Amino acid sequence: MGYLNSVLTSSSNKMDADDAPVSGGGLSQDGKFSYGYASCSGKRSSMEDFYDTRIDGIDGEVIGLFGVFDGHGGARAAEYVKQNLFSNLIKHPNFISDTKSAIADAYSHTDSEFLKSENSQNKDAGSTASTAILVGDRLLVANVGDSRAVICRGGHAIAVSRDHKPDQKDERQRIEEAGGFVMWAGTWRVGGVLAVSRAFGDRLLKQYVVADPEIKEERVDSSLEFLILASDGLWDVVTNEEAVSMVKPIKEPEEGAKRLMQEAYERGSSDNITIVIVRFLANDDDHHPVAVVDSSSSSHNSSSGASLVN
Repeated sequence: MGYLNSVLTSSSNKMDADDAPVSGGGLSQDGKFSYGYASCSGKRSSMEDFYDTRIDGIDGEVIGLFGVFDGHGGARAAEYVKQNLFSNLIKHPNFISDTKSAIADAYSHTDSEFLKSENSQNKDAGSTASTAILVGDRLLVANVGDSRAVICRGGHAIAVSRDHKPDQKDERQRIEEAGGFVMWAGTWRVGGVLAVSRAFGDRLLKQYVVADPEIKEERVDSSLEFLILASDGLWDVVTNEEAVSMVKPIKEPEEGAKRLMQEAYERGSSDNITIVIVRFLANDDDHHPVAVVDSSSSSHNSSSGASLVN
């Protein structure tokens, strides 16, 4: 996603052996939620998607952290965000007491540290971040860019994040007030270059392309069935409603993520495809509170996500 000069590879609907997907999943030790993920480079010649899935414990509370990071201008920014964002978040002194502020601070700090670490290199490198943080009965979704979070509540698909696009009225106004411009170049782009209006990195456009997340909180109750986080490699070809409908009958999140990934590929998605699904198990008798070790493969490119089950 993102840059005007992104290169696409073969349009064949057959995955090569080198592009074989990685998938995995796990279950929280208290049995309240399970998760699964699937990721592949798709028809792209390079892999710029990353993901992270973690289960941690803070002050006796089981914490779930899940994220999808879609890079542009190379993989460096997405890899950095994957490696540092959640670590910065859980170290925040107000993570439990003021989680929303902690998330906003962690996004800002991670962006600043990435820009410092890169110096004058990789000036075009940037990344989206669509993340979900589970703290008790609270689900906090934070988003920068055009990866997306969708929940199924009461059988209905509900977007809990907004794609940050330069042609949105408020985003365009913010960019122009900062001295930038938005123009059409195949799609609406900041400075005629970047197709998202918020991102980590993007040093040359940083004055206009901010890493300020929009954060939405949802209550985890019996009506909340599952959450889907995915890069635009899915959402470009599958609607929110279609994704929820496909996942709903599939109890295992890993299998649901693989189903969506394959569907996006077969529908002709021209981008990397990465999906994380979290299923809430409060009323699910098919699962029992036994912690399992994540089954991710570390051999899939450099995009395999960390998963810690305590």
